[in-house]
Amino acid sequence: MKLETSIVDESRWDLDAEAIVVKIRWFGLLLGFAYGNLGPADADRLTWNAILSLGLVYTLFDTWFYRRHRVFLGEYPLVVSCMEALFIGLLCVFEDSLDSPFRYYYFLSLLCCTLRHTARVTVVTFLLHCISYGLVYAWVPHREGAVFSLLMLVVILGWVTWASSSLGQLLRRVGDRLSSLNSALRENQALLESRIEERTLELQETQAQLMHQDKMAGFGLLAAGIAHEVGNPLTSISTIVQVLERRDPDDYTRAKLALVGGQLARIQGIVRELTTFGRPASQERAWFLIHEIVEEALSIAKYYLGTKSRTILSQVPNNLPPLFGVRDQLVQVIFNLVLNAIDATTKGGTIEVTMSFVPGELEIAIRDNGTGIDPVHRPRIFRPYFTTKKQGTGLGLFVTQRIVREYGGDVAFDSEPGAGTTFRVRLPVPDPPALLDSR
Repeated sequence: MKLETSIVDESRWDLDAEAIVVKIRWFGLLLGFAYGNLGPADADRLTWNAILSLGLVYTLFDTWFYRRHRVFLGEYPLVVSCMEALFIGLLCVFEDSLDSPFRYYYFLSLLCCTLRHTARVTVVTFLLHCISYGLVYAWVPHREGAVFSLLMLVVILGWVTWASSSLGQLLRRVGDRLSSLNSALRENQALLESRIEERTLELQETQAQLMHQDKMAGFGLLAAGIAHEVGNPLTSISTIVQVLERRDPDDYTRAKLALVGGQLARIQGIVRELTTFGRPASQERAWFLIHEIVEEALSIAKYYLGTKSRTILSQVPNNLPPLFGVRDQLVQVIFNLVLNAIDATTKGGTIEVTMSFVPGELEIAIRDNGTGIDPVHRPRIFRPYFTTKKQGTGLGLFVTQRIVREYGGDVAFDSEPGAGTTFRVRLPVPDPPALLDSR
């Protein structure tokens, strides 16, 4: 005989129903063995035990499949019903009595069928059991009132079929409803978790932005303090140099004083650049030329540790269309990407800043020939606080991406371990006013 199984969906009530069916089968089987061995002394116990052993084998298979969330012969419910009708009928025949206690197995069989299958299958099972009991009636000797016993059993079997089918349908509807509610609850839970994750990420980004702004504000105060403290001695030294130059020094002294004056001017220029970069960022939007932004960012980056041992190339045409936005923010974008390129390269490394323009979009590319980005780190490269540097804050690329997206642009990168990285900033280019067209 070919054994087929049907999978039981754990999310429905069927699994609990299967547990009840298996328990009913074991209860009926154990009760049958007890009656067959402790019942009437003149009974054919050997035959009973043989038939009940077949039932034991079937119940073992049923239990084994249930443990694996399957139904033994689940694709052929009427085959099971025929087997049970024959099984119960044989038990009654070998007791040679219409009033055999084994006839109550018909009720257990109907109940199991109701829990497992549809009402239609239960009705067919009821008819098979009526035929089975009818054959028992035809086989065993009749006693007085046998017809009444036959009719009563048929009537009770019909009532059990109707009642159990109604109960089974009700339980299925309740199970389906609970399953639907459970699915909706899981969906709402997943949606809630997703929203919590989104809000948490937004809070982290806001916190990172505030920290960066606070850091830049602190740097501005520090730069202003340095400019004030350094500016006064520089002014005094510059005055002394001018006084000495008016006293008609010799050529050697004049040359040295000119050299000192030049170095003083250089120091004053550095202080002014630091003060300009560290001042509170202006949110005023205006038109500006992109090559001026790059020059300003590179003029600050040249003081960064390690810049002198790298080669920074800038190929930015002067005829690119102007951009409209907050100038300081774009300076910060270029500055952050150049500093990252410096950190990614070793001594003798090369960093190249290039630009390309297509109608409606400007692309800024910062390339380096450094170590590249580990593939494991790429999904997290723009997340706040993520950094692979010992002294890094993990805010540079996060702030860069946020600024560029506020402009309606995007930041992307290509990287190959050991061959370098290229960051590309794409910015939309609006139509410039007529004033800047002539520029």
